[in-house]
Amino acid sequence: MELTISVVRSGGIAGMRTAWDVHLDDSADDAESWRSLIEDCPWDAAPDVAKPDRFVYRITVNDRTVTVPESAIGPWRALTDRVRDAAERAGGPAR
Repeated sequence: MELTISVVRSGGIAGMRTAWDVHLDDSADDAESWRSLIEDCPWDAAPDVAKPDRFVYRITVNDRTVTVPESAIGPWRALTDRVRDAAERAGGPAR
């Protein structure tokens, strides 16, 4: 199964928007660790969104989307950090 993961960070004082994308297929060496990280996220119990002047993250994995505040920790933070790092390592510019 192919995975498309998109993270869009928006908000903050300036209201800036930045996005990172990762595209994986079953042949990727780390596909299983990505799936495990995605499954660890509580998709049906996302934390409440945000406070003024803070970032929020819209996370989309294939057909699932959730918006979480920057204060979200645990699996949400691990997923957003990994997507950002993977996209930047791949040389894809943040959009």
